[in-house]
Amino acid sequence: MCSAKRMLARMAVFAMLSTGASPVPALDGVSLEFGKNGSYEMARLGAQWQWQKRWLDSGKRHIGGYWDLSAAQWSADVPAGLNDSLVDIGFTPTLRWQAGDLRGFYLEAGIGLHFLSHTSLGGRRFSTAFQFGDHLGLGYRFGAKGAYDLSYRFQHHSNADIKKPNAGMDFHQVRLQYWFR
Repeated sequence: MCSAKRMLARMAVFAMLSTGASPVPALDGVSLEFGKNGSYEMARLGAQWQWQKRWLDSGKRHIGGYWDLSAAQWSADVPAGLNDSLVDIGFTPTLRWQAGDLRGFYLEAGIGLHFLSHTSLGGRRFSTAFQFGDHLGLGYRFGAKGAYDLSYRFQHHSNADIKKPNAGMDFHQVRLQYWFR
């Protein structure tokens, strides 16, 4: 089994085991994400902690947010001799415009810090292992107590021209989250 498939299997098992009760008392949610950009793919597992603060609260909608800590594997179908995978560790504060009861449609945006295990993937060179990752997303939270959350996200990674070349990487992602509270 290739390393990307092994990582996906591990992520799925972790996500299934995590849905019963929070393994860490302060943990509010977990997520599983899949993304694609041509021959580049990513799979990500995340842990989320919701903020208690609400901004621009109209009673019906507000801006809230959460901390997102994640681990991902990026892979590429490339010729032998080129690096075909890397690990991405990220930490992203995320703002979300959402309903007061946290259910229904929402929009979100985040900018975070990411650290890559390699500075190349296939034919792409990133120059630095340190990357910024920003995303825009649209999703829907549903189910008993709003426990389930399904979204589409567009994410861009780059080093913000700290060092050249700065090829960056974009992913179209589907994300499934489970909220414990």
